[in-house]
Amino acid sequence: MRAVVSSYGPHFGEELPLVGTGGSGTVFFAHCNLHCVFCQNYSISQIGDGSEVSDRDLAYMMLSLQQRGCHNINLVTPTHVIPQILGALELAITGGLHVPLVYNCGGYESVDTLKLLDGIVDVYMPDMKYADSLIAREYSGIDDYAEVNRAAVKEMHRQVGDLEIDDQGVAIRGLLVRHLVLPEGLGGTDEIAGYLAKEVSLNTYLNIMAQYHPCHRAHEFPPLSRSVTKEEYLEAVTLALQHGLTRLDQVQYPRTARAFR
Repeated sequence: MRAVVSSYGPHFGEELPLVGTGGSGTVFFAHCNLHCVFCQNYSISQIGDGSEVSDRDLAYMMLSLQQRGCHNINLVTPTHVIPQILGALELAITGGLHVPLVYNCGGYESVDTLKLLDGIVDVYMPDMKYADSLIAREYSGIDDYAEVNRAAVKEMHRQVGDLEIDDQGVAIRGLLVRHLVLPEGLGGTDEIAGYLAKEVSLNTYLNIMAQYHPCHRAHEFPPLSRSVTKEEYLEAVTLALQHGLTRLDQVQYPRTARAFR
């Protein structure tokens, strides 16, 4: 079975520690183990737009991104193609791949699978989408998201620790968590921030994202049928700060005014 890749190339819209000056070398895999009704990339994640590639093709993509000056190889929704990624990595490393490997996922990961990646992944970038598994079931079509997600994030941190950034401001190793603020607090920011602070690390690098807007089938699921308000976003930031989390991704703050209508 081959991986399906939708696109690959330097990406300058990721978190600042991944982008640097040369961009993050993203490889977007088709399909996903979540089925979010509000997915902004549903044509890729749920319809599966893309082309099948061999392990050798995938290795070539990684090496070409490194050659183009990207600071890392950013594997987007990689969960279901780990065997293919490992096969490609063997070829790419033989060919001279040396930049950090970023595992960019929805956060619904098996701890047993993650243990296979110990020593291979340099930067884990999981979502923490929901604090409540019942809400996750309704909007992403899966059971036990909160429990599975928390165990996965804890294992990721065990492997790579807090996010380490070099003198150029570029991430070289560690955990970077994403949390998308949803309307009416559906994501459970308070609980997620509390878990990170108490069970993972007060030094967790957290990107509280403001850009939610209705996509795909979101209009069928009020209150997901509207964008997040400025007040909802600022409340989420305040909650994280109240739990003692201070490494909040600064890329959001200058963009805040443009994130709301």
